[in-house]
Amino acid sequence: MEMAIWNAILTAFLGLLGWSLRDKADEIKRLQILINKTREEMPKEYVTKVDLHTDINRIMDRLDRLENKIDLFIKEQRSALS
Repeated sequence: MEMAIWNAILTAFLGLLGWSLRDKADEIKRLQILINKTREEMPKEYVTKVDLHTDINRIMDRLDRLENKIDLFIKEQRSALS
């Protein structure tokens, strides 16, 4: 009789432990899916500092070339008028 009670208690404990572990494993899977979705969605809306600096440097280089062309054009116009 004592053995049957002990088996029932042990079975209930292991059942609850198994249910709890399965619940936690499902939650971990759900969180991993959410993290993966976040990793996929973030680059669509946000840019890294390195990418931003690279893009700004490219824009500044283009503006510098444009400025040089405008300066050259103005010098040619002034020399043509002289």
